[in-house]
Amino acid sequence: MNAHAKTVSLVLGSGGARGYAHIGAIEELLAQGFEIRSVAGASMGALVGGIYAAGQLDAYRDWARGLQKFDVLRLLDWTFRGGLIKGDRIIGRLRELIGDVAIENLPIPYTAVAVDIIAQREVWFTRGPLFDAIRASIAIPTVFRPHHYEGRVLVDGGLLNPVPITPTLRDLTDCTIAVDLNAAPDDERGTLPDANTDPGLLETFARSLDAVQSTLTRYRLAAQPPDLVVPIPRTACAFYEFHRAPELIEIGRERTRAALAQWRGRIKSDGGPELS
Repeated sequence: MNAHAKTVSLVLGSGGARGYAHIGAIEELLAQGFEIRSVAGASMGALVGGIYAAGQLDAYRDWARGLQKFDVLRLLDWTFRGGLIKGDRIIGRLRELIGDVAIENLPIPYTAVAVDIIAQREVWFTRGPLFDAIRASIAIPTVFRPHHYEGRVLVDGGLLNPVPITPTLRDLTDCTIAVDLNAAPDDERGTLPDANTDPGLLETFARSLDAVQSTLTRYRLAAQPPDLVVPIPRTACAFYEFHRAPELIEIGRERTRAALAQWRGRIKSDGGPELS
């Protein structure tokens, strides 16, 4: 860990609507003087990271903060072929908001992680249209229709790598900071459902997805630990609650501020100079 760390490789994890917390995390890092030199993301992390790299995070934040439940429902284009949602409407709206961008023309290196469901392996987008990369990376199996790109059938990157540290290992930055959207809650006891009732279909799917994602995330972080992890509790919201942007952005900001303070405290207790 570098006590004078200021340049950052930023890793943004998967977690559905909890990905709004990435906005607050990015804003807090910038407010504290960190320079984000590269971004790697899976699923919602790929979406927010790509929009940040394109220089349009403020526009996306303002739009997301205004979404209500009915607005979210209007963005869904239902289908029953390959998934419940086509995904064309939401990508079209984001393209209107952000504009068409090629990844290779972004001002900082960017990697979106998807999964080739036929070959059963990760696919890293580092070139090509930004919104093809985002569309592939957010394609939660059974929820979104898979994205077909250059002869591949692609789904959500979080299926295999919910916190993609590996693409940042080549970076010449001071530190790697990962935002984990699948962290354990502060008080697990207060989040348990009533064991005597059956959860609904959507709730069952959401909790199953969270269980898989949190387990994979722990393995990935143990195998390739970043310098700092910003933990966002998986109980902050369900993956489908996209109408809760304001509070989730604030959670991201608060959790990042707390994680940085703890990081500085550890450096100081170890006898190193404080982060400036």
